[in-house]
Amino acid sequence: MNEKSKLLTIGQFAKLHGINKKTLMWYDEIGLFKPAAVNPENGYRCYNYHQSPILETILLLRELDVPVHEIRTFMQDRSAQNMKNLLDEKITGLDLQIIHMQAVRQMLYRHRRDMVTLLTMDLSEISIVEKEECCLVTVDIDSSTSFEKEVELITAETAKYKLGRLHDASYGSMIPVASLLKGNFDDYSKLFIEIPFLTQREGLHMQPCGKYLRAFHKGGWDQIPLRYRAILDYADKHGLQLSGYSYEKGVNETVIDRVEDYIVQIEIPIER
Repeated sequence: MNEKSKLLTIGQFAKLHGINKKTLMWYDEIGLFKPAAVNPENGYRCYNYHQSPILETILLLRELDVPVHEIRTFMQDRSAQNMKNLLDEKITGLDLQIIHMQAVRQMLYRHRRDMVTLLTMDLSEISIVEKEECCLVTVDIDSSTSFEKEVELITAETAKYKLGRLHDASYGSMIPVASLLKGNFDDYSKLFIEIPFLTQREGLHMQPCGKYLRAFHKGGWDQIPLRYRAILDYADKHGLQLSGYSYEKGVNETVIDRVEDYIVQIEIPIER
């Protein structure tokens, strides 16, 4: 007699597949997976080894969160084509989940980096740092753009790029270096959104790689011009030529209650 044709108890079969007996009982009750035989004397369910691939298929689909009614429909018309179609759909869904989780992971690293910066920064220091190229979504603004309009523009861009939550990205503002050199320290021309795992680059702003001057400002916005003057003096003293834009972003919004405690990170590219 073929050993694989022997019947197994529900407990043995459940243990073989690493599941609970109640799962097999439920599958039987809903007509999804029937035992090979039922003992007429005691009603005990029995299974055989040849049913294992079928059960493993069901368990795989359940692990992929396929609803029971869809699994039942598939099991009633099993075929290579139907299985391929089902797996294609689930692979696409998993790929999207992976992209989302990678974005969440990058977001957590970004917040953690900001916290490390907060714990180690010297607010009076102006330093030179190396940065990688970064792709930014930007919207144009000027001195006449109201706060309500800025919110509207940001909302439209986050919807365009299917950003689930505001905390999934980082935000900031940009001032042309040319404006800073003229003493126009409030000449903000763009708002930026840094979105992890952007799938396109065309038409977006590329924040260049290379060396940057980095400084911090704590307190009211009316005092930022003083910080910019200090940055420009530092650059002049060290023979550094600045270019492009100054990129400003907050680094401690999540851990403060007062506007007076707000810290802005300022980074400006140094021309090679």
